[in-house]
Amino acid sequence: MLMRLRHPPLLRGLLQTLALPLVLWLLLLGSQLNFAELFTPGTLATLGKFLADFFPPSRDAFFLKSLAEATITTVAVANLGMLLAFAIGAPLALLSSRVLLGDSPLLLAVLATPIRALLLLLRGVPELVWALLFVRVVGLGSPAALLALGLAYGGMLGKVYADILESGEAEPTQALLRNGSGRLQAFAYALLPNHAAELASYTVYRWECAIRSSVVLGFVGAGGLGQAMDSSMKMFAGGEVASMLLVFMALVALADRVSRWLREALA
Repeated sequence: MLMRLRHPPLLRGLLQTLALPLVLWLLLLGSQLNFAELFTPGTLATLGKFLADFFPPSRDAFFLKSLAEATITTVAVANLGMLLAFAIGAPLALLSSRVLLGDSPLLLAVLATPIRALLLLLRGVPELVWALLFVRVVGLGSPAALLALGLAYGGMLGKVYADILESGEAEPTQALLRNGSGRLQAFAYALLPNHAAELASYTVYRWECAIRSSVVLGFVGAGGLGQAMDSSMKMFAGGEVASMLLVFMALVALADRVSRWLREALA
C-alpha cells in the first residue's frame, strides 16, 4: 500500500481530492454567504410579503401603454446595440486575424497586437460599467445602453470572430495571398465560405444575450424595461413588477425561438 501511495499520479490525485473541499470552504467564507439567514422567520416573512404583492399583475390601461413603450425601447436598444457591435467587431476581427495578415512581423506588430489589446479593453469592461459611464456622459435613457452594448459586444464579437477565422485550415487563404490575391478577396473566397455558419451562429447567440442585457442595463438608468422595473420596485408596486417580469420572460422566450429558427435556417 505504501508503494502505491508513493506513486506520483496517485499522490497527486489524492492531494487534489483533499484540496477540493478546502478550496470550496475558503470560497464560501470569501463570499460571506450565510444560508441560515435565508430561513429565519423575519426573512421568510419579508419574502412572503414581497411575493404576495406580485398578485394580481397590474393590468391598468395607462400602465400597459407605458409597458409596451418600454418593451419596444428594450428591443430597439438590443438590435441597434448589436448592429453597432457588428460594425465595430467585424472590421477589427479582419484587421487582427493572423490568417489574413500572413507572416509579416510588421503587420502583426502594427495591427494585430494593438487591435487585440483594444478588443480586450472593450470586452474586459462589463456592459453594465460602460452603461454607468455613458449615463454620466449622455444622460439617462436608451442612448447610454445602446453605446454600452455596442462597445462591450463589439469587443466580444471581434475577439471571437478572429478566433473562428483562425481555427480552420489556413492553407487555402495563404495560397490565395501568395498568388497575388487581396486580403478581402482571400476572406471572401477562402475564409468566409468555411466559417459562415459558425460566425452567424455566434452572432445570433450574442443577439439573444443582448435582449437580456438591455433589460439589466435599465437598472442603471439606461431606459427600457429595466428602468421601468426599477422605478416600480422603488415604489413597492409589486403588481407592476409582476407584469414586467411576465413580459420579460415572453421576450426572452421569443428571442430564444427566433434564435433557434435562425440556427436551423443557417444549418
